[in-house]
Amino acid sequence: MRSRYTAFVVGDTEYLLRSWHPRTRPKTLELDPAQRWLFLEILRTERGGPFDDTGIVEFLAHYKADRRGSLHEVSTFTRVDGAWVYLDGVIEP
Repeated sequence: MRSRYTAFVVGDTEYLLRSWHPRTRPKTLELDPAQRWLFLEILRTERGGPFDDTGIVEFLAHYKADRRGSLHEVSTFTRVDGAWVYLDGVIEP
């Protein structure tokens, strides 16, 4: 999760696509250059340990664009060929 957040911060779309599950990965990804990511708060995790195949991360990612805001998401990660990848997420209000 932290590496994907960092990729959003620096605009590394190649890493974001590479770390996305092939089944749910978009063909392309366009990031908003006006959006500046400020910091990440991990609210909770479930599973995701060395012997797990799936894990959940709930987080708040704070940003500034026209105004300050935050993205609250519960993300599911899974292993593909031993590597953790983003499967999907639910945006919370």
